[in-house]
Amino acid sequence: MIDDEALIRGAQAGDADAFEQLLERHYDTLYRFAYKWCGNRSDAEDVAQQACLKLASSLASFRFEAAFTSWLYRLVINCAKDWARTQRRHQGLDAEGVGDALSEPGAVEHQAYLWQLLKQLDRLPEGIKETLLLVHAEGLTHGEAARVLEVKESTVSWRLHEFRKHHRLGLDQGGLRE
Repeated sequence: MIDDEALIRGAQAGDADAFEQLLERHYDTLYRFAYKWCGNRSDAEDVAQQACLKLASSLASFRFEAAFTSWLYRLVINCAKDWARTQRRHQGLDAEGVGDALSEPGAVEHQAYLWQLLKQLDRLPEGIKETLLLVHAEGLTHGEAARVLEVKESTVSWRLHEFRKHHRLGLDQGGLRE
């Protein structure tokens, strides 16, 4: 099996087969993160499609300074933000999304906690939303999330602390500000 670096370098050189293999290998990660951002299948498909197009046009800028998946998360986040601005809305989970989220592998407690987080996401500042999704939904460490978001690790920790503090008190009692 060809490793990611060889596929990336091939795709950067214009090899369409290498790009196709790279996309096939990472599409599930790309779609899964788009789904967790959007909360429903239809919107996630739109974001994933935008991310695929963006990947094709921006892969040449990947410099191997970070893990490819970290770079890919950043790309999906940017596409999701662009999509949300275009749509002028950001929907919560629909009934179809609830079933999908609960059927994914993982502890029921983790899924219940994730469901609670996703219900609150639309009211959160995007910096906190991104951090929550990377750490709680994707399982990244604070350091990994910091690299994806291009912030300090302490910023990731602060964002999570702020969310927990306000979540305990209730987001309607003053909200979160970044």
